[in-house]
Amino acid sequence: MNNDLENSAKEYSALLDQACMNVGADLFEDQIEIFDLAMAKARFSAAMSLVNHSEGEHQGLATYFLASTLRELDQLLLADPNVYGLSQSEISGKDAINEPLKPENAMRIGRQYANASLPEIELASEHEIIRKTFSDFSDKHIKPVAQKIHNENLLVPRSLIEPLKDLGTFGLSIPEQFGGLKPDDREDLITMVIVTEELSAGSLGAAGSLITRPEIIARALLEGGTEQQKNKWLGKIASGETLCAVSVTEANAGSDVASVSLSAAKTEGGYILNGSKLWCTFAGAANVILVLARTDKTEKSHKGLSLFMVEKPSSESDEFEFSQDGGGRMTGKAIKTLGYRGMHSFEMSYTDFFVPEENLIGGETGLNRGFYYTMKGFLNGRLQTAARACGLMRSAYESTKAFATDRSIFNKKLIDHPLTLRKIADIAGLISASRTYTLDVAKKMEQGGGALDANLVKLFACQSAEKVARDALQLHGGMGYAQETEVSRHFVDAKVLSIFEGTEETLAVRVVGREMTVN
Repeated sequence: MNNDLENSAKEYSALLDQACMNVGADLFEDQIEIFDLAMAKARFSAAMSLVNHSEGEHQGLATYFLASTLRELDQLLLADPNVYGLSQSEISGKDAINEPLKPENAMRIGRQYANASLPEIELASEHEIIRKTFSDFSDKHIKPVAQKIHNENLLVPRSLIEPLKDLGTFGLSIPEQFGGLKPDDREDLITMVIVTEELSAGSLGAAGSLITRPEIIARALLEGGTEQQKNKWLGKIASGETLCAVSVTEANAGSDVASVSLSAAKTEGGYILNGSKLWCTFAGAANVILVLARTDKTEKSHKGLSLFMVEKPSSESDEFEFSQDGGGRMTGKAIKTLGYRGMHSFEMSYTDFFVPEENLIGGETGLNRGFYYTMKGFLNGRLQTAARACGLMRSAYESTKAFATDRSIFNKKLIDHPLTLRKIADIAGLISASRTYTLDVAKKMEQGGGALDANLVKLFACQSAEKVARDALQLHGGMGYAQETEVSRHFVDAKVLSIFEGTEETLAVRVVGREMTVN
């Protein structure tokens, strides 16, 4: 990267920090400005991650992507000085930003990645072996059935789940002492990121999301569970003997987790659940559901919530009902969705459903602390979601390259058209920046930091996935709109990424925005 562009990056970074200090801190009235700043911060962080990882033949891509990022920052921060309190109308090094974005350079970058692979992510040897193992598994077992599962809205077949059990997939976040693969004395989020990306490259709904629920539940149990609970559940989850689901969202409490109203009333020997939940993914096949419920009705905030391990029989049906001897009842009905098919997301209902007190995570100590245990799992889940986005983008990119190489239009291969090449350059930048940033955040979180970055990388990678999938479908033309093509699946699957694990808007304003503007 040339010195002028490097200096421009430093100047824009300072302007971005200054804008965050100047903008109002009212998370409602100022949410437009806060949202825009959070998304800008996410993209800038990803761009700098790509620059720091790039060398040799891939430096041109990093320079191109950083320049496009700085141009977006310029348009946001300096278009109207009154919005962010910035008086600068000019900034040094504008030529350094514009030069890499000239059409001839965009075409050169596009042509480079139309004929070569994306930059490889440098991994330790043991992680490279894991990556290759799951990449091969994805190519051999997942991709051949992914489109059929999507088109026919099938449940993930046992022919996929059983070998994934053998590979230890469900135990990636569970310490070795409990039968998992995670070292007892340290985190290994890099492995989780690698495996998630490779499985998601095969299918987001039928493979890439299978380990999200074990991740969230394991984190909650490790954070707040009793030793008895850890010993009871973690080994079975790690082996895949116990399939699991997570039930937090309600009709009036989506990303606003603190507004959960499903009640858990104390009774002799346990608690009685009454209420409903939405978007409980994999609830049918699951043997246990992690349920967030309100145990203190006098407390309307996050402080009155608790977590329960709710056991149930596994079912492969789109609708199920489970009745207890004492009269309690649990029902589930799969919600029809545009994409993200394979695991099915359920609307759940609990009527006088009894849960024994030993299934309250943390026991008496965990009473009314469920929100905190949930957030611990969700933070890792957001990192994992970024990895899911990376896998989906890679798959969309490869499909599109192959199509554009074969397709001719106006007597020229589609891949040779300047607009196509610019799209390929943009796609290559978004994917590569998402991958390097995800890996960087995993490393930070392994060292006990990276909380803000986990939210930022989720914002950036998921928004990038939507853009990549949209451009990939567009380059396919009419065939992209046909349900039989993989890229149509990528398109509808990508949309869900910026919704679950905290919607883009709530995450940007209420989580990232609070950190950036209030502190």
